[in-house]
Amino acid sequence: MKKGLTYALGVAIATQFFILVGMYVKAQMPLWTGELVRVKAIPVDPRSLFRGNYAQLNYDFSRVAKSALAGDRRVREGEVVYVSLKKAPSGLYEFSGASLDKPSEGVFLKGRVVGRNAWRAKLFYRVKYGIEAYFAPKAKALQLERELRDGGIAELMVAPSGQVTLKNVIGDD
Repeated sequence: MKKGLTYALGVAIATQFFILVGMYVKAQMPLWTGELVRVKAIPVDPRSLFRGNYAQLNYDFSRVAKSALAGDRRVREGEVVYVSLKKAPSGLYEFSGASLDKPSEGVFLKGRVVGRNAWRAKLFYRVKYGIEAYFAPKAKALQLERELRDGGIAELMVAPSGQVTLKNVIGDD
């Protein structure tokens, strides 16, 4: 009886360990296998007393026009959306299209449709990618606050699956 309980406890601990390792590996995959993509970032709120020092960011592709996802069915909240990016002459990547189906080629981000924008709900979907906040030490957050007043550049690592990680944020020179 005691041996069976010890075995069950060991299996439970091992399972939890492997779940945590899997979550870590999934989060790090874009950094290990991704392509560096630079996009224009729009700062929203650089600091919060509750969350620490961070820069909250928006992107031009955070709002996707409903016409870009025109199809036979209505897009629901929480639904996965793939946003394709193309490299502009400036060297930055910009929105080039959106789809409910995973693209077979090119650089694209995997996001989810979130709550409606009340004033633009009829025209746009809000999409979140998990790259909307950049946490930094206090000194760097204060420096970013000054540098990002008119916008900045976000360096993203985009995996072939569309999963994206925010690598760095720099001022727009």
